[in-house]
Amino acid sequence: MSLACKTRFSRGLTLGSYAGLLILFSLWYLLLAPAQSSHPWVIWLVHLLPLLAFLPVIAKGNPRGHAWLCFVLLLYFMEAVLAALVPTTRWLGLIESLLLVTLFTGAMLYARWRSKLTRAERDARQA
Repeated sequence: MSLACKTRFSRGLTLGSYAGLLILFSLWYLLLAPAQSSHPWVIWLVHLLPLLAFLPVIAKGNPRGHAWLCFVLLLYFMEAVLAALVPTTRWLGLIESLLLVTLFTGAMLYARWRSKLTRAERDARQA
């Protein structure tokens, strides 16, 4: 498998799991969540805004931004594991963990392979 093909695959994986995570948060905190507060949209915004801050980075395909996204995802992963341990939020935690692991892996591989591809293209132009 070529480096360009690997890069396209990891980008697709990143985009799909990123969208899935945004949809999961929107569905859970606005529609499906047990009534834990009188303002569920505040909790939804707290979960969504840090991820939405990376939307321009993901849209442009910046490898360094994808690497930084991986660091932020670790905080979400801790919350997802805790949610999986509570019986009332077990399914949210499990689905969120799966999406986070997929997003983390896709973003990490994209950052690595895109950097290598950019370096290889630059070397090929200089030669």
